[in-house]
Amino acid sequence: MAAPALRAGQRRVVALGARLARFAAFEGRRQKLHEQPLEPPTKPATRLGLLAAQHERGLFQEIFPPQAAEEQLVELLEPGRPPVTVYCGFDPTADSLHVGHLLTVAGLLHFQRAGHNVIALVGGATARLGDPSGRTKERAPLPEERARENAEGLREGLRRLFDHHRELFWAGGARLGEFTLLDNASWLEREPVVGFLGAVGGHLRMGTLLSRQSCRARLGTPEGMGLAEFLYPALQAYDFLHLHRRHGCRVQLGGADQMGNIMSGYELVSKVTGEDVFGITVPLITSTTGNKLGKSAGNAVWLNKNRTSPFELYQFFVRQPDSIVKRYLQLFTFLPLPEISHIMEMHAQEPEKRGPQKRLAAEVTKLVHGKEGLESAKRCTRALYYSNIAALESMSDLELQELFREAPYIEMLYEPGTTVLDLCRKAGAVADGPKGHLDITSGGVHINHMQVTNPDAVLIAGQHILNKGLSLLRVGKRNYYIIKWLQLLQEETS
Repeated sequence: MAAPALRAGQRRVVALGARLARFAAFEGRRQKLHEQPLEPPTKPATRLGLLAAQHERGLFQEIFPPQAAEEQLVELLEPGRPPVTVYCGFDPTADSLHVGHLLTVAGLLHFQRAGHNVIALVGGATARLGDPSGRTKERAPLPEERARENAEGLREGLRRLFDHHRELFWAGGARLGEFTLLDNASWLEREPVVGFLGAVGGHLRMGTLLSRQSCRARLGTPEGMGLAEFLYPALQAYDFLHLHRRHGCRVQLGGADQMGNIMSGYELVSKVTGEDVFGITVPLITSTTGNKLGKSAGNAVWLNKNRTSPFELYQFFVRQPDSIVKRYLQLFTFLPLPEISHIMEMHAQEPEKRGPQKRLAAEVTKLVHGKEGLESAKRCTRALYYSNIAALESMSDLELQELFREAPYIEMLYEPGTTVLDLCRKAGAVADGPKGHLDITSGGVHINHMQVTNPDAVLIAGQHILNKGLSLLRVGKRNYYIIKWLQLLQEETS
């Protein structure tokens, strides 16, 4: 059926709640009419239908266009039907994904778990223009070489997420949809400007583009909006058209701030092909102060361990307040909703154990960094917060440096008879003279989590020096120093 024309200011985007409630009711009525229940699917995600199930989790927020979705998309996504192809774009404005991207990735993964094919599209070309959505000023230009490097970083990050999901979260049995990783630079950079405008420009109306919130907000500022940013929705719409033609893509997934761009894609594809396509948004993740998490906001929690260590990612989720942890379990994990409810019931009985937060942190860290990353995060947690010497001894040099990212890493020649005071002064951890002596005697110095108060005590291997020739020195509450001992005598380390 040909898609209805989109008129500026008249197309409404509605929340999924009321419509998906009707979807679920419709499915129930149809089962009764046929007097036979639908064939039970193998995965919980499809029992209510994919849309209704993800709305219940709070993951799918808005759908567009609403009427066509109610009539067609629900049936397209039914178990037993041919798989639908869904895509989501990720602009490489940095060389790593961050926590703010996880919900769109989760949306793709839920489609994949229901047997549908998914495309993760890296915007190697569009990143150089900059998406104006949700921004109050123009992005700094992204050089071509930097865009390529960032795009490679995002491709590696997306591969890891989908590999970890397949290896660690998919039990097998039902079909796992295909995963394809693409970069729009492969077609947009080859598209002549005149040819692009001739093919696309006539189908996108100025009134509609000017009516978008992102455009109106910027045009009302002294800085205004440049042509490159203004044309961004047209390029993203062309991505949808290209993927529809080459891969049969019917659905675009994006964050809640992407609905304007999704509507432009719908308009272009439906006008050019006469076929119905759809858009779905997921919520934006915000900080406790209500600010969007991301690079531009300056509060990004990265998914690349070179930017945010597995320990730091783990702790980010462990520190989430009780008021939000249930919602995050529903959004960020694949745990069944009854299991999440049970976790919260146990939490009500023993809130001091922070069970939901630890489960949330474990599930997300395992998805992002794999089993080894999760184990590393737990070792670091035990070593730092539980003063666990065994955990400290089992940590690698790299883990220590990641854990104490701001701590100086000092290589020091070990000499027999080295005292606590010698160590502190050589590390620059205490002042020379009586002040440094007093810092130790007053209890302000710890070595490997053990308080030392005798400045003249000789360092003992196995106590002050760990098996790997490392010592963790702390002066005061937060001043850490990592000491790597060189040329340890064999008798001192045995």
